[in-house]
Amino acid sequence: MSYTSAHILVYPFPASGHIIPLLDLTRLLLTRGLTVTVLVSPSHLPLLQPLLSSHASVQPLVLSSAPEPPSSSSPQLSLPAKIRATAALYDPILQWFRSHPHPPVAIVSDFFLGWTHRLATDLGVPRVAFWPSGAFAASIYNSLWRDLPKNDDPTDENFVISFEGVPNSPKCPWWQITPHIRDPDGEFMRNGMLANFQSWGAVFNSFTELERVYIDHVKKVMGHKKVWAVGPLLPPTDDQMGPANRGGSSAVPAHEVMTWLDGKRDESVVYVCFGSRVELTSKQTEALAAALERSEVHFIWCVQEHVAGRGDSIPEGFGKRVGERGFIVRGWAPQVAILSHRAVGVFVTHCGWNSVLEGVAAGVLMLTWPLGSDQFLDANLLVDQLGLAVRACEGGVKNVPDLGELTRLLAESVSGKRLERTRVKDMRKAAWNAVKGGSSTRDLNELVEKLSELSKK
Repeated sequence: MSYTSAHILVYPFPASGHIIPLLDLTRLLLTRGLTVTVLVSPSHLPLLQPLLSSHASVQPLVLSSAPEPPSSSSPQLSLPAKIRATAALYDPILQWFRSHPHPPVAIVSDFFLGWTHRLATDLGVPRVAFWPSGAFAASIYNSLWRDLPKNDDPTDENFVISFEGVPNSPKCPWWQITPHIRDPDGEFMRNGMLANFQSWGAVFNSFTELERVYIDHVKKVMGHKKVWAVGPLLPPTDDQMGPANRGGSSAVPAHEVMTWLDGKRDESVVYVCFGSRVELTSKQTEALAAALERSEVHFIWCVQEHVAGRGDSIPEGFGKRVGERGFIVRGWAPQVAILSHRAVGVFVTHCGWNSVLEGVAAGVLMLTWPLGSDQFLDANLLVDQLGLAVRACEGGVKNVPDLGELTRLLAESVSGKRLERTRVKDMRKAAWNAVKGGSSTRDLNELVEKLSELSKK
């Protein structure tokens, strides 16, 4: 299928969990003949390098005033404050567009960058909102920011919020509601979130068979059908952008992890990872370590290196006690490659959407342990609505799993007797069918066709 070589600007939110899936989408757009400029901060430019080395029709746009993520030693800005900081690029982007000999015909930007809807309007080009999260979470957040639910008794953290306008009328306790609605910069964030549903189009890192009812709901709310589910967005397995390099270099050589896995039985290994930004408390880490030790399962545990004295500190002597049963990765792990290995059968996950889709695509049983933001919604979708996963723990710093229950769950999870394992394997087939000529391929081709038509006007 051939298209006009339309030029578009891709603008990811400056955080790895947002950049990685949007770069995966960018690669697919490039292979379909589009010309793409990607706006990145200087520190995230290395993530773009594999694309730059393999596609001549992609260019980086590194603006000197692009906000950098705070370092571990600097004060941590709230999410709304980080989002507001990105708006400092409004005028530089405007000037770049107006000085470019062949400016982009559209802007594809992360859903946290809702302010780019007004920028696109000022430039007279369409804006496509990119959601690295799912349509269920998007539906909830749109309802949340639109209606701003209130709790008459803020001390009651279990006060239940109902989202009656969303399919299946989901509910969640007050403590799971984003605190950003009370942030001083929350109004700016709210306007941006609502602008996403006013955009010319929307793209989701999801697929129809996983979230059909919520994708249809988004179309209804937006009032048009320019809503495309093109996921799961995953790296190719046959080039330098493959699983081992996705998102950066692994903290250990990928071949070492693979060699260790090669010596294990099929579906006998538990992979434990809470993403690149989530941090367990010391008590949570101790409970997890004790459960892994007592359950006697084989496991890979990805532990993030954080500021000294904070969470994720593995108990002393743990490695020696578990011996060859455990493989500990301190830092970034080649997650897609690990999950895809035949020996891995279980994934203990924080339910970040990238991890959810990678788990589904690998067909592994997921044990959910959400710790914040949309992770609670993702766990609700997986466990309560789709029956693809089992709840292991839930909550922020206050919740520590019951050691006996977590030990039992880990041991039982590798036995292969759970119905959820069968269901997630069926969903794995649906996911790969979607991206190999099915629903996601059709949506992607339609997206490219619509973008290409813009260059003809």
